[in-house]
Amino acid sequence: MMEKDSRIFIAGATGMVGSALLRKLLASGYSAITGSYRNRKPAAYGPGAVQFVYADLTRQQEVEDLFGELRPEYVFLAASRVGGILANSTYKADFIYENLMISTTIIHSACKAGVKKLLNLGSSCVYPRMAPQPMKEEYLLTGVLESTNEPYAVAKIAAIKLCRYYNEQYGTDFMSLMPTNLYGSNDSYDLNNSHVLPALIRKFHEAKRDGRPSVELWGSGMPRREFLYVDDLAEAALLIMEQYSYGDTGELVNVGTGTDMTIKELAALVMKTVGYSGEIRWDLTKPDGMPQKLLDVSKVKSMGWGPSTSLENGIRKAYEDYLQTQPSAK
Repeated sequence: MMEKDSRIFIAGATGMVGSALLRKLLASGYSAITGSYRNRKPAAYGPGAVQFVYADLTRQQEVEDLFGELRPEYVFLAASRVGGILANSTYKADFIYENLMISTTIIHSACKAGVKKLLNLGSSCVYPRMAPQPMKEEYLLTGVLESTNEPYAVAKIAAIKLCRYYNEQYGTDFMSLMPTNLYGSNDSYDLNNSHVLPALIRKFHEAKRDGRPSVELWGSGMPRREFLYVDDLAEAALLIMEQYSYGDTGELVNVGTGTDMTIKELAALVMKTVGYSGEIRWDLTKPDGMPQKLLDVSKVKSMGWGPSTSLENGIRKAYEDYLQTQPSAK
């Protein structure tokens, strides 16, 4: 049972998911939180509210030493090397190596340190490219993966299996959540590494600012995608960590909205939010990725969770965050 003074560790606490978890934990009254960071420096959360530690989570001994010092009781594994189609296609070796190592070092160290519960946060890209829609948890490893993100997906599948087999061999309580496409505060707007929604926000804003008549977007715009505001994921993660165990969740639990739209429809929505009135030109020489990625969310709904942020409100919040925090918005 998580207490308000339980020792909590967030791996990757300065990323989009990690910072959303921090906000949710602090708002819920938790007071003994440590978060790791590497590339992104931590923001201020008030005196003494959060302890931040710099750590290279790909190094086993460094993570074991860290866990030995902190003695965390509950661990949120939110650290990842992430990116969109371009980044996944360019840095294939880095994506599989770094994500495999992060998962391996954290999960193994959590077992050795006697962590009470661990929540591993993955991605809907673990499912086969042509999986039936919506994708149920049992579709894992039933088909070929999408080639444009296979290295990342393989690493995330390995993390799911690590949690399962540590549970089976050592009696740990390690669970896995598979969120759909996430967006929101503290997202990455780097066009070489970002996902589709933050990339659209930046492209349309800069085109509006510079008075450009058109914006070029990758692919056909026909793939269908599902989007979840990151603070809604944080609510699901805390609910499951507080109230459930591996015996309840099974190998993994999907977290999403249960609805999707085409990239063309998403682009129109972002255009409207940003206030850009130019033309979209679709570059058909660029890849589309998976034709559809819609999660079956019946399991997580049966556990008492549902999203509270509409896509329209979420995009508005994300755009406000972009304007306030990103140098490229100026």
